[in-house]
Amino acid sequence: MGYDTDLTDAQWQLIEPVFIANVGNYGNRAKWSKRELTNAVLYLVKTGCQWRMLPKDFPPYATVHDFFRRMRIKGVWEQINDLLVQKVRVSAGRAAKPTYALIDSQSVKTTGAALERGIDGGKKDKR
Repeated sequence: MGYDTDLTDAQWQLIEPVFIANVGNYGNRAKWSKRELTNAVLYLVKTGCQWRMLPKDFPPYATVHDFFRRMRIKGVWEQINDLLVQKVRVSAGRAAKPTYALIDSQSVKTTGAALERGIDGGKKDKR
């Protein structure tokens, strides 16, 4: 039974090398394929369901959670995201990596500047 969140063959071929580079290719030693586990993670992310509510078509939720956690720690999800962003940029006729970035002043922490000014809000004396 397939789900809308399942990877197509072309999508899997694009990201499979990232998994192989980070965790290797175990062949038949692994009980669940990386593709099945990735499909389960994508289902969870898209639907927002609880781990324990994962449909029985997928591997056990504890296995999926362990896989998700190990890939997060190794940075695999971030690498896949970077790969897909580069692919979209190239297909839009832009450079694979951005040449500059804009920083919104609302996003940047500025509390360090207050320490240099010596502001003490607890003072009552105006001398």
